[in-house]
Amino acid sequence: MYAVLQVIPPDQARKIYQALKAKGLPVALVEYEGEQHGFRKAKNIKFTLEQQMVFFAHLVGHFKVADEIEIVPIKFDNFD
Repeated sequence: MYAVLQVIPPDQARKIYQALKAKGLPVALVEYEGEQHGFRKAKNIKFTLEQQMVFFAHLVGHFKVADEIEIVPIKFDNFD
């Protein structure tokens, strides 16, 4: 038997983002046009993984990411 997975509405992601932001936790929200829960487009997957690496590098230990990646300015709230 297969379960049917429902797409999580963008509004739910926005609510989670707002809640984390209100608690003072480092957070960012990036929405991709045409994507839903789980990315399908390779460029969006690549971009997300790269930006997560930059986020964690800064958050965890201020280390430099070894791989060459395109760093695009994303607004991180509560991130200083």
